[in-house]
Amino acid sequence: MKLNGKVAIITGGSRGIGFATAKRFLEEGAAVVITASSEASAAKGAEKLRDLFPEGRIGGIAPDLSSLSSLQEAFNKVKEEYGKIDILVNNAGASDSTPFLSYTEELFDKLMNLNVKGVFNASRAVADIMVEQGSGVILSTSSMVSISGQPSGIAYPTSKFAVNGFTISLARELGPKGIRVNAVAPGITETDMMKSVPKNLIDPLIAKVPLRRLGQPEDIANAFLFLASDDASYISGVILSVDGMSRT
Repeated sequence: MKLNGKVAIITGGSRGIGFATAKRFLEEGAAVVITASSEASAAKGAEKLRDLFPEGRIGGIAPDLSSLSSLQEAFNKVKEEYGKIDILVNNAGASDSTPFLSYTEELFDKLMNLNVKGVFNASRAVADIMVEQGSGVILSTSSMVSISGQPSGIAYPTSKFAVNGFTISLARELGPKGIRVNAVAPGITETDMMKSVPKNLIDPLIAKVPLRRLGQPEDIANAFLFLASDDASYISGVILSVDGMSRT
């Protein structure tokens, strides 16, 4: 088992890519704590995981990702209960496609606060714990648009460009302390939100992907598993594209 005995926190772990990543980590022997936007969502997600893994060590929490103190308190409780934190996956985030001339300051701030400040706060909260341990892995969900941009919804690619810069820089700073920092940049992935998009809009997207299919949450989860495991022990500061080469 690639993560046997490890303890992982996955933000935004109650559905989609985060939930698939929680499943893969549990399959590989990790204890997993997921976060969600509410206590009810966190409890529901954790219960679904327990149904799949009755013997697994699974928790659900709902700290405020916009508050460093909230995350520090929550993560310290996880450490007290589980003894350590080996892996953080910063997966919580939101996307947007509002045209620039319709953008508001409030909408821009909302996306940046969740997609960038949330990553900073969670990483900062876990860093003290990992530095004390002398080891750890911090992973974040970026996006293919952090490489290619997108024609509308300016805050989303801007936030993911920021995640890339954060990842590369933090890897340089925390590497000497035994902590690896990487990100995964998914392409078009068949999450619940994508399943509601009409077929006539999906087919042209698939046609642009050389592998001729949408990504699955499990594709992204496998990338997170690799980067979290000792198989990637000499990999840090990398933005790993998992997009079927769908960049345009």
